[in-house]
Amino acid sequence: MRHLIMHMKNKIWKKVLKAVLSAAAVLAVCVVILEYKSDYKASAEIRNDAPVKTKKTIVINAAIEKVWRIFCDVDKWSSWQNEISSSKINGSFKEGVSFDWQSNGLTIHSTLNTVNSNKKIVWSGPAFGSFAIHSWKFKNLNGRTLVEVNESMEGWLVALFESKFQSGLDTSITHWLNDLKTESENIKIR
Repeated sequence: MRHLIMHMKNKIWKKVLKAVLSAAAVLAVCVVILEYKSDYKASAEIRNDAPVKTKKTIVINAAIEKVWRIFCDVDKWSSWQNEISSSKINGSFKEGVSFDWQSNGLTIHSTLNTVNSNKKIVWSGPAFGSFAIHSWKFKNLNGRTLVEVNESMEGWLVALFESKFQSGLDTSITHWLNDLKTESENIKIR
């Protein structure tokens, strides 16, 4: 009897394991198909119909040229932006040039779509299950600088976890602006 019970338990566990592995395989195939079929287009503006978007502003007590130089030095982002662990531009800071960066453990490959000196920067790029468009505008306020950030995110993973992505994006952009303000106001020479 004991042997029969053990045999039945083993059979049940094998069926459960087989079902779990089958479900995982189907899920993996779905993710691969979703990633392969994703077709995101670069743009000079954010997508207003994207499921996740944010707009934030900050006034920085530093000249626009200084703020611009700090922001455009992609290779040094990780030295002042706490959420970025590494960043590397693949050329000079101009339209069409790409850069790679890591933020909160996610590796992102982005391309500069718009670069208007001391005025506007737009870049976009995919990450797993998502595509983001970042728009940064800079405005001179008599020796101070108004920075406005607009960002949109879309993709199958963003659609699945919309509220999580929205709160993460809002928090991230707030940190980024505050870190840029701190760096721009505290650094002596640039």
